[in-house]
Amino acid sequence: MGMALVLEPRTTMVPSEGVLPDVLPTDRLLANGMPVPEIRAELREIADLRNVGTVLATWAQALGTIGLAVWIGHPLAYVAAFLLMGPAFARFAILGHEAAHKLLFTNKAWNDRIGRWVVSYPAFVPLDAYRRGHFAHHKDEFGPAEPDLNLYNGYPITRASFRRKLWRDARGTSGWKNLKGLWFAFRSETGRAVATRIALAQLPLVAAAVAVGRWWLYPLFWLAPWMTVWRVINRLRSIAEHGGMERSKDRRRTTHHVRQTWLARFWMVPLNTGWHLAHHVDMGTPFRNLPRLHAELEQAGWVTPDFTYPSYRALWRALRSRPV
Repeated sequence: MGMALVLEPRTTMVPSEGVLPDVLPTDRLLANGMPVPEIRAELREIADLRNVGTVLATWAQALGTIGLAVWIGHPLAYVAAFLLMGPAFARFAILGHEAAHKLLFTNKAWNDRIGRWVVSYPAFVPLDAYRRGHFAHHKDEFGPAEPDLNLYNGYPITRASFRRKLWRDARGTSGWKNLKGLWFAFRSETGRAVATRIALAQLPLVAAAVAVGRWWLYPLFWLAPWMTVWRVINRLRSIAEHGGMERSKDRRRTTHHVRQTWLARFWMVPLNTGWHLAHHVDMGTPFRNLPRLHAELEQAGWVTPDFTYPSYRALWRALRSRPV
């Protein structure tokens, strides 16, 4: 059965009641899908040492991508590096998301220090402001305080509208709006401090580019991909999480689930963020344990193939399937 219907024109993205089995609670899951306390405690354990390695690996990937392109010195290598910086920023974003949830490290002070200065500020994200907005998102998806309502609402849309949105992202229009917001924050008493911190976090990157005699590495391989490739990836991932869903206590009606593949996990949904339904069932579960939580939901019969999309491409087809 599955989601074969995604190939047909649609007027809603919300699964029908008929494909959402009412099987909770069980001896392992509560009525809202959250694990019972003893299982929840195990799933909420944070792997500090492994997360140190993940942060280091994220930086190694980003800087290694740029360094390899310079070492090869061929135009095609530069193009490849430009595109590959999109997935690199996806990893910074997910680690920042973990820090916002206070799940990156068990020591909360270090969680925030690393989350701000090592992960979020270099990627132009004001962690504390993001945390406030993101918690509002989790508290009541699609509710009156939903900060990303404009991003998720209105789907499915037409193919033409879908193309226009992605083109705005790809050409840097969306990125420029974000960058302007940072610039205007310098002129604001409330925003100046964090804008200054974000700017300071860019200085080591600029200094490194200048030190190796290639100042253009920073604008070409850091700033420009953040404004373009990352914007496309971010939109595609975001609408695949919540596009066209609705306000509900049943997270299956607020959050899509898509079958995960290694290619999608590399390009767009790294660090288990593709198990987003499980994340919304229990936002206190660290990224490493989301597949285990999702397995619990499947074994209980609460998540089924009937509302699981077989691929992100299938979901995007459904999201752009509104008739003209």
